[in-house]
Amino acid sequence: MPLLVVGSLALDTVETPFGKVEEAVGGSAVYFSIAASFFTDVRVVGVVGRDFPFKYIDKLSDRGIDTKGIKIKDGKTFRWKGSYDYDLNQAKTIETHLNVFSGFNPEMPEEYLDSEYVFLGNIHPELQLQVLSQMKSAKFIACDTMNYWIEKEKGKLINVFKKVNMVVINESEVRQLSGESNIIIAAKKIASYGPSAVIIKRGEYGAMLFTNNRIFLIPGYPLETVFDPTGAGDSFAGGFMGYLSNCMSFNEEVLRQAVVVGSVVASFDVEDFSINRLLELDYSRINERLKQFKNLVEFKEIK
Repeated sequence: MPLLVVGSLALDTVETPFGKVEEAVGGSAVYFSIAASFFTDVRVVGVVGRDFPFKYIDKLSDRGIDTKGIKIKDGKTFRWKGSYDYDLNQAKTIETHLNVFSGFNPEMPEEYLDSEYVFLGNIHPELQLQVLSQMKSAKFIACDTMNYWIEKEKGKLINVFKKVNMVVINESEVRQLSGESNIIIAAKKIASYGPSAVIIKRGEYGAMLFTNNRIFLIPGYPLETVFDPTGAGDSFAGGFMGYLSNCMSFNEEVLRQAVVVGSVVASFDVEDFSINRLLELDYSRINERLKQFKNLVEFKEIK
């Protein structure tokens, strides 16, 4: 089933202890769509300025991603500049220039309105609600958010949560939004707003899935080479939602499988800067790492 993502396309300047890139292609919709494209057909809605390197839109199209929803506006593309120290779990934002993204108004091509699986990137909650009001055939909707919207638009964000099936949020954000320090209590509070599933991203430490007071916990895939964690959360979400859309199901078993798939796809993203690693990836490598992951966590019943 086609999967719709609404989010940002950006040019990122990123420095880590292992290198630096300037104005590399990024943004939540870019990472998400590439990750999801290994499993399903993807539709993208976003906006760029005329300075965006359009060969990368062609690269998305070459992967079978429907890019008709990407609008080109006069002005400059959204830019983010950040850095990481050796604790790669936390980015330090140095500069943010919204540029054309500041006036982003999601314009949905008519054929996108029948999308049954929808992911809302961490855009303004008002825009998330605007998209939701147009999706009449959606079976499963998930959303992301960020600390800025939690601080500035908490009420509207909770209204979004009331209308979606799943929330994807990181560990610090779930504590900020819930006002709870205990992550389990925090997840239950988020679930009380309406979503039937809550995923907490924990960076290199993995992810937690909360459904109906049940907890599923996986570690991060152990890596020897990590260059840049930018986009890892979006790649996780893309792998997760892409797998879900391909299965055309979202029962407990499939949700747990999707968490593993998302984690494995994200593990590739961090092995290079920008989207470089994802672009050179193929499904056979993902499948091989899935088998390795299974061996890492599998054990016989303890008697």
